[in-house]
Amino acid sequence: MSIKKSRELQLFNEAKRRELDYYKDKYRRTLKEWEKFVTGRDDIDETVIPPEVLTAWIRCRNYGIDPLRLPKKNIKKGKELAKLLERNREFIDVSSPFLKNLYQFLKGSGFNVVLFDREGYLLEIMGDHDIAETMKNAGGVVGALWNEQSAGHNVSGTIIEVKRPIQIFGSQHYIKDYHGETGSGAPIFSSDGELLGGITLTARNFRVNPHTLGMAVAAAYAVENELRTRKAFAESQTAYRYQQAVITSIPEAMLTVDNFGIISLCNDPAQKLFSSPSVPAEGKSLSAVLAKENALLLKLIANNDAITDKEVRIFFHKAWHDYTLTLTPIISAENEHIGKIVVLNEIKRARTMVTKMLGARAAYRFEDICGQNPKFLVTIEQAKMVARNDSNVLLLGKSGTGKDIFAQSIHNASSRREGPYVAINCGAIPRDLIASELFGHEEGAFTGSRRGGSPGKFELADGGTIFLDEIAEIPLELQIVLLRVIEDKTITRIGGKQTRKIDVRIITATNKNLREEIEKGNFREDLFYRINVFNIEMIPLRERPDDIPLLTRWFIKKYEDSLGRHIKHVDDHIIEAFLRYSWPGNIRELQNVVERMMNFARANELSGDLIPPEIIKTRPKLLQISDLESPEENEKKMIIKMLELNFHKMKIAEKLNVSRATLYRKFKKYSIRISK
Repeated sequence: MSIKKSRELQLFNEAKRRELDYYKDKYRRTLKEWEKFVTGRDDIDETVIPPEVLTAWIRCRNYGIDPLRLPKKNIKKGKELAKLLERNREFIDVSSPFLKNLYQFLKGSGFNVVLFDREGYLLEIMGDHDIAETMKNAGGVVGALWNEQSAGHNVSGTIIEVKRPIQIFGSQHYIKDYHGETGSGAPIFSSDGELLGGITLTARNFRVNPHTLGMAVAAAYAVENELRTRKAFAESQTAYRYQQAVITSIPEAMLTVDNFGIISLCNDPAQKLFSSPSVPAEGKSLSAVLAKENALLLKLIANNDAITDKEVRIFFHKAWHDYTLTLTPIISAENEHIGKIVVLNEIKRARTMVTKMLGARAAYRFEDICGQNPKFLVTIEQAKMVARNDSNVLLLGKSGTGKDIFAQSIHNASSRREGPYVAINCGAIPRDLIASELFGHEEGAFTGSRRGGSPGKFELADGGTIFLDEIAEIPLELQIVLLRVIEDKTITRIGGKQTRKIDVRIITATNKNLREEIEKGNFREDLFYRINVFNIEMIPLRERPDDIPLLTRWFIKKYEDSLGRHIKHVDDHIIEAFLRYSWPGNIRELQNVVERMMNFARANELSGDLIPPEIIKTRPKLLQISDLESPEENEKKMIIKMLELNFHKMKIAEKLNVSRATLYRKFKKYSIRISK
């Protein structure tokens, strides 16, 4: 194995370990809330425990079920079991072929496939030996009753309660003995909507696999469809639709080929990859639908029965694309090799998932921004407006005015909110590393470059937003590269030749006057116009004095939990001193001052002696020219700005806290012309 491939395998294994760590952490956090619940506490964290799970726990508690003890099941035997099976004979006969197909698909992967009736009695069980023995020891046998009253919170019992598909993960189960498994299931209804029972898939695994829920839903749908048709001839067609539904439920490009390379099943992503939507790929040879440039890929598929996540390049739509290839053999009931399953996962999509897991997300929303100052509220409305499109945004303002919070809020209010949010401070990165940090590098691009290469921030932000803070600090020679990225929507890694398409919304910020920087020769004028499609001026705290008391209380509340303090009283002298101070560090400085005072606070009070010396010594500032503007002039400017932003008249009146009639009088007073 080459060093590059070894590194690629190492990166893949690291991603798998991170995924495992994620589920381990989720398991631990869920277990912690479960322990609180079973000990009688009611402070359950609903961000960890979904409402439907908490509701099921409450039902089990009301039933008097002991969560620390495996319940003894009601199991029908002998004549009672025979009556149960006979009563459900048609349901079992129709469902059984689909259960067998589903089990063949999952055979060897540690799953149990179960059919149950409307009361929760198990009618048929198919599973690998180890999981079957585990389930048998827990009372999982044909004829056992698995409703919630008998077996606690479990997939089949809860489906009977909620009558919809569900997935129960590890420690979400009410009974502790079930914490080592995850179950997925879906109900089955008759043609007139009556619940007949359902199908469940369970495994000794605390990790959630979204595919299994899709398989259960697809199988349940197939059974319902078969019950509706009830014709022997339609059984094969229904089975085909079931298989198609299973393969279609998987987001990766997935298809099956026989031993001659003929495509037998093809889901929508694979159809879009290999053929046009109007020309089905089924029935054609794989070599016929692959472009001629994909000869190596075709050879790889033809010469291998099993491959796991091998990186490959695929040519389609007149361009090369990066994927991982997984091959799984299909074995018949007679243990003969009859074909293979081909799964292609777009590396870009996998990278986006990893980026999210690594925390590349925007935490703040507009609802989190604190302020009531009219000028500040106009700034928020500007940001909300630009969030509706993908235009580049330039945030202007001094340090500490909240440019990063506004950038995150714009992302979360945009159509890209589900994509990654990547922030980078251009002024905090050494000059010789910023190109690699932004655009990535290939292996061997420079001394010390990462083996196997590394994606840059633009690649990691693909499909989302990148926030370039302190944009004025980017070296002049790199600005032309950034301009080309913005215009072409492509990047080339340092030391590489391959261009990569990216779809990124760019938000930039600076505390410098870029026009002055252009005159000094420090910033390119053409780049300025590309990033300045829409600019927002951040308001310094000294121009929002009416927000200082509000922000002070907001920061006090923010730090109460983390510092273990509950502030009941704030000395009036504190607010008075805060209002006299000019706050050169803006909101960030106010936040730091409040946190420092709370650390030194005695009891539950912020007293005047906690005010920092630099604030106490502040003298009333001399009037600046800007301070000499009358309140009326400020009000006139604010009204004109809101009209430029197309605010409705009623909204302007609301912002000014006046009636509509008073607003029109102000229009007349300030000689403001308005459209009818």
